[in-house]
Amino acid sequence: MTDTATIAPPVVSGTTPVSSTSSSSSTSTSNTGPSIADNFQTFLNLLTTQLQNQDPLSPLDTNQFTQQLVMFAQVEQQLKSNDQLSTLVSLQQTAQATQALNFVGATAAVDGSTAAMTKSSVAWTLNSPKPTTATITITSATTGQTAFSTTQTLNTGAQTFAWDGKGNDGTQFPDGNYKISVTATDASGQTAAVSTEIQGVVDSVDLTQTPPTLSIGGQSFTVNQIKQIIRAGAA
Repeated sequence: MTDTATIAPPVVSGTTPVSSTSSSSSTSTSNTGPSIADNFQTFLNLLTTQLQNQDPLSPLDTNQFTQQLVMFAQVEQQLKSNDQLSTLVSLQQTAQATQALNFVGATAAVDGSTAAMTKSSVAWTLNSPKPTTATITITSATTGQTAFSTTQTLNTGAQTFAWDGKGNDGTQFPDGNYKISVTATDASGQTAAVSTEIQGVVDSVDLTQTPPTLSIGGQSFTVNQIKQIIRAGAA
């Protein structure tokens, strides 16, 4: 018994060499991050060695190494979950890019006030919550110059306001981007909020943005801002 006690390593809850190796392994693992999932077998080997070389007079607490196993397994599972989430995000981004590319050449309707006039023709959709009297002003999106203004009655719901590019004095304004603003009041003189919607052909898609953006009349919109596709195919 005396010889055996002399040969056995003087350790408490595992030998000192194994504890040192475990500490080194833990440091290496914390530096490498996700590689902990690949070192699960190594961790089990360390525990097995630790059990084989424990001090018979002071054995390792079974609850302690069981907790270590559980914690390690939880970390490994979390890393795997993170990998799966990354894959799902990548798939979603690919789906968004594919969806955005399908809109190229289509005419889309989006919330907005600036529209492109081409061939002296431009239109907006005005949505009034109630019958109102509205003052409509159109200005150049480039210079800010007032191009046209008028006052007219708006019915409840959506209606189209078209402009032929002529100012109040008959001046023909050039093609380009123009902005509409609407100030409306109801029969009792209360202000009513009138929303504006524009339509335009999707010229291109920027896939470098997250989410991808669609170019409509020189403006950028995300797919979730599209309210309606009026016409598919090339313009």
